Amino acid sequence: MKNASLILNGVLLVAVVVLYVLHFSSGKSSGASNSGSSLTPSDLKVAFINQDTVLKYYEYVKVNSAALEEKVKGFRQQLETRQASLEREVQQYRAGAGNLTMNQARDLEAALQQKGQNLQLFEQSLQQQMMTEQGRVAEELYGKITDYLKEYSKERGIAVIMRYDRESDLLVGGDSLDISKDVIKGLNERWSVEKNKPAKTDTTKAKGK
Repeated sequence: MKNASLILNGVLLVAVVVLYVLHFSSGKSSGASNSGSSLTPSDLKVAFINQDTVLKYYEYVKVNSAALEEKVKGFRQQLETRQASLEREVQQYRAGAGNLTMNQARDLEAALQQKGQNLQLFEQSLQQQMMTEQGRVAEELYGKITDYLKEYSKERGIAVIMRYDRESDLLVGGDSLDISKDVIKGLNERWSVEKNKPAKTDTTKAKGK
């Protein structure tokens, strides 16, 4: 039975969130080829981030990866407990099958088959819960990084920020264009503030008292 192994594979989704190429243009084309107001390629400031480096050192990823792993462990334990219980019942049935009537054996087999189906449904439910949680974290991660890069690019006048990994089109980039460390520093500073914010209180309950 695949049981928890299918769920464990899902944790890797957190590490492969795609950081799309962002384009931020600060000038307007006048339509005249010789006008001094339009930007030329040499005027564009370009930078890139190393995706693997950002995901490795961004504290938000570490915290949420650890949380997901804990949930996976809990789900795996639930699955293994139910699977072990079902296996014991099957063994007990086989050991005492010779002492059962045909009707008793048929009823027990049907009951065991139903429990096996219920176990599969339970596993599917846990997998769906994990996929939902992973999707939430991935979406939130993408939003945090892209929102920060938008502000970062505007503050520093960067027209294009690209991502670098083995699958990207960026093959070579000079160290002076790599803003990964600076971006990680800014992301972690922002995350430190966010995670230490006090939780919002439910004002509706307070009013009802």
